[in-house]
Amino acid sequence: MANLQLQPATTGKKNRAWKAQLKIDMTPMVDLGFLLISFFIFTTSLSEPNATKLYMPADGPPGTLSENAALTLLLTGKDSIYYYHGKWEDATQKNGINFTSYEVKRGIGSVIREMQKRMGNKRNDLMLLIKPLETSSYNNLINALDEVIINNVTRYAIVDVTEQEKNFVQKRMN
Repeated sequence: MANLQLQPATTGKKNRAWKAQLKIDMTPMVDLGFLLISFFIFTTSLSEPNATKLYMPADGPPGTLSENAALTLLLTGKDSIYYYHGKWEDATQKNGINFTSYEVKRGIGSVIREMQKRMGNKRNDLMLLIKPLETSSYNNLINALDEVIINNVTRYAIVDVTEQEKNFVQKRMN
């Protein structure tokens, strides 16, 4: 391990004292270091890929949906969202189609929380219909699903856009 060798220290003509030289063998320390590195490599778990769970409805007749509990999101390609409550026909007649974005304070998350607050103790009945247009990106869909998780929306679906909705958004975007 360590050797201590005494050698005469010569300075000039006379021998004055014996000087000790210390030589340390680092081989066991290096071996221990490699053992520790290999131990930590073999015992650590690497990150595992996570996937979003997909829940499919049960087979059978379609369920009923209250108009007051439906919120539809139309995801566009410019990180913006058109949304409306209830049926499309009622929303177009009452000019109830609104525009928002993914902002934290005034975005779609605040719209969802506001609707949940209005529903009170029936907030779990909220049905969120997410309709991505062809121009929307995958990131837009993931951001909308993030808002679903953040706001504890228990009922949501990704649905195809109707022709009326496509035409409405195209007129507004141009």
